[in-house]
Amino acid sequence: MTPFDQAKDDKSPPNHARWPHLRFHLPYNQVTSTFGDDWFSLKAEAFARFFGTPKFLVGQTLVVALWVIANVTGLTKFDVYPFILLNLAFSLQSAYAAPLILLAQTRQADRDKALADADARHREDIAKSAEERQLQMAEHTAQMATLLKQNTELTEITRQLSARIEALTIEMHAKVLAGN
Repeated sequence: MTPFDQAKDDKSPPNHARWPHLRFHLPYNQVTSTFGDDWFSLKAEAFARFFGTPKFLVGQTLVVALWVIANVTGLTKFDVYPFILLNLAFSLQSAYAAPLILLAQTRQADRDKALADADARHREDIAKSAEERQLQMAEHTAQMATLLKQNTELTEITRQLSARIEALTIEMHAKVLAGN
């Protein structure tokens, strides 16, 4: 189960601290698929997904092999060659499998669309945040340049005042020595 599914199934309020990257997915929690989210739709989709698994393919191969071996060797005679009952079973399976697979694909397409939209919103938010940070950095750089210029001016004024104090101190010292 993905964090998105867990957040969707969670009945408590959204926990942005636990999954902050899912905040863009939250508006889609209420999106229902074309076929709904009822028990039948969920089970039908799970069954359709099972059709594509190795477990199903191996299991079906074993059943068919046992079916054919049992009827060819004469262990049983319920479906002799040309295996019409087996053919009917495959037809029935495909008659149910095709709509179930289409159902699963449609539901997956709905989820993919919602997730793609949420991802696009997330990328837009990231780009917007990056742009805001660049503007803040430009403002901070301008402030730093202004402060550096002011510091340079204050340092020059301090140097001039220090030179003036030194000159006045030397002048006062000379007058005090001359008065003695």
